[in-house]
Amino acid sequence: MLRVTDLVLPLDHPEHALRDAVLQRLGATEDDLLGLQVHRRGVDARKKSAIQWVYTVDVTLRDEPAALARRLPKVMTTPDMDYRFVARAPAGLSERPVVIGFGPCGLFAALILAQAGFRPIIIERGKVVRERTKDTFALWRQHQLNPESNVQFGEGGAGTFSDGKLWTQVGDPKHYGRKVLEEFVKADAPPEILYVSKPHIGTFRLVKMIELMRAEIVALGGEFRFEQKVDGLDIVDGQLRAVHLSNGDKLPTRHAILAIGHSARDTFQMLHDAGVFMEAKPFSIGFRIEHPQSLIDCARLGKFAGHAMLGAADYKLVHHASNGRSVYSFCMCPGGTVIAATSEVGRVVTNGMSQYSRNERNANAGIVVGITPQDYPGGPLAGIDYQRELESRAFQLGGGDYSAPGQLVGDFIRRRPSQSFGSVLPSYKPGVRLGDLGPSLPTFAIEAIREALPAFDRQIQGFALEDAVLTGVETRTSSPVRIRRGHDLQSVNTRGLFPGGEGAGYAGGIMSAAIDGIRVAEAVSQSMIDNQSQAA
Repeated sequence: MLRVTDLVLPLDHPEHALRDAVLQRLGATEDDLLGLQVHRRGVDARKKSAIQWVYTVDVTLRDEPAALARRLPKVMTTPDMDYRFVARAPAGLSERPVVIGFGPCGLFAALILAQAGFRPIIIERGKVVRERTKDTFALWRQHQLNPESNVQFGEGGAGTFSDGKLWTQVGDPKHYGRKVLEEFVKADAPPEILYVSKPHIGTFRLVKMIELMRAEIVALGGEFRFEQKVDGLDIVDGQLRAVHLSNGDKLPTRHAILAIGHSARDTFQMLHDAGVFMEAKPFSIGFRIEHPQSLIDCARLGKFAGHAMLGAADYKLVHHASNGRSVYSFCMCPGGTVIAATSEVGRVVTNGMSQYSRNERNANAGIVVGITPQDYPGGPLAGIDYQRELESRAFQLGGGDYSAPGQLVGDFIRRRPSQSFGSVLPSYKPGVRLGDLGPSLPTFAIEAIREALPAFDRQIQGFALEDAVLTGVETRTSSPVRIRRGHDLQSVNTRGLFPGGEGAGYAGGIMSAAIDGIRVAEAVSQSMIDNQSQAA
């Protein structure tokens, strides 16, 4: 097959236009073209008056070598994106790998291991996804938090309650991302995620998909232990020998994947106490901001706002503040809601979520400031202590019932407390208590955000809308810890322990965590084969 890139067509082009553009680029006739498949479709919205589609297509020609010999512009051989297993479990293999955590990283690590015949045992501290959903709604609707079953903990991980974004900027030379998307489509995701430039799924679709993927893992010999937590490790001479569970069970294993997510603070403490090498790493803190989605649509899409093919518009913003801090938009959720995302009693954390339809009234995004370990000096877990301090402060400012503190953008910029909502009503449940967000974050972060909002308004007209709502606080943008690993993806000082995904500091978001899950599963597979060969 041949890949033809950068085919630009008008937004409302006729159905035959793409085929015509391919034939023109290739200098081919209808008889020459044997097949055509869209590989990628993106939107070029740099000129709001002339928004265009940009296509990459894979085509089958009657004489492909002749077309390549002509060295046509932006025409190349289609790369091989098929997934191939690096190892298969040999018959009689007695050891079983353990996967700790069943978010995106753990999900794909377990799936790859199961498909390769290694029969993984998956440990997840939270509940199955439907039970977990009920517990999460109890916090949102009734102010009742279950510390072991919430937005952070449970089947599917934190990505289940999100926009379901399935794109990433990480390098992917082996096309693992394609494997991720194909497995999601097998699990009833919309097929369009295979070709749209910014695919997303949404929370409700993710629930069913996760259940189907779990069923495949079980059918292939995998075993799940829900509502159980790893609370100890047996390490002998730097080699993992077993993991201990909170119910008293001990699982002998020399291969365990750590896919614990960025909020498993007690597990980080356990690993640190066990001597596993880790270090503090940078993350970001800030607020969620809400605007009318119609405002964002008009600012980004102009006369094409509301176009059925474009859907709800998104944005990505960065400002380098005069105090040296970087402020940027994070996890933008078009047509979504702000959600309560805490996992600890007496703390408030926000995040964003959208459904597949993205048809809620407001747009929301994190507006966050980058911080480094220099801002929270101490040991490897100092960032966790810093997060807890900010989250506890937000809990008190919100009234002590898991309501969140909030402020209108106009009042925030003018340094005055907010008294009442205007045209924008917040979507955060259990509720928002208006006041002054100034005390909720360190002064350098507050001042950087105050400077950034008017700067963002110059990029997106209306961004500094007086009535737009800021809701605090956003602290769990990424893990505050990195569990260091070597080139073989094992912990630098604990053989057999394979840190992966967002919690270990090697991913950020569903897609990058899933890709890392595949990588660590491959490393485990190869290590298990090597160990068996050495033993023989």
